[in-house]
Amino acid sequence: MAGDHSGLNKEEMKNIALIGFMGAGKTTVSHALRALYGLTEIDTDQEIVRQEGRPITEIFATDGEAYFRQLEHDVVLRFQDVHAAVISCGGGLVMNPENVKNLRTSCIIVFLTATPETTLLRVKDSADRPILNGHMDVAYIRMLQEKRRPAYEAAADICVATDGKDVETICCEIMQKMKDFS
Repeated sequence: MAGDHSGLNKEEMKNIALIGFMGAGKTTVSHALRALYGLTEIDTDQEIVRQEGRPITEIFATDGEAYFRQLEHDVVLRFQDVHAAVISCGGGLVMNPENVKNLRTSCIIVFLTATPETTLLRVKDSADRPILNGHMDVAYIRMLQEKRRPAYEAAADICVATDGKDVETICCEIMQKMKDFS
């Protein structure tokens, strides 16, 4: 069962970096992995908000996407020496190959997927998605997912679909697949 983490050796365990499009379930799965397995939880977007003292939408509006992407890069570097952690990465973080290279030094990279329809259901009520501002529809989400998919797939060690699954099932699937990397 997911709560059974006997045999989980945190000293030898690589970190889990969760990547994927917004709404794929990275934050939800990250919280569950922390609760079920006692992992340290790091959310790159939350770290940036904490560091900057302002929301991501304001960072995008005031300083632009390039500045935000540099902040993401800096966060990845800052957490390279952490162990037994789950790192929930912002949706665009792996678009920078340098971030992927840096994540690989200490992480198994898990690509969480969701269909455009599922994604819209999960994010439609959020005002904190600057990339979707004015484009909260399935067609735009599909286009953006397809544009980013090659980068996600190239970065991923493991791929897990989240559509129609409860979070505990997703966590079990991740931990099962991670055994191949021990």
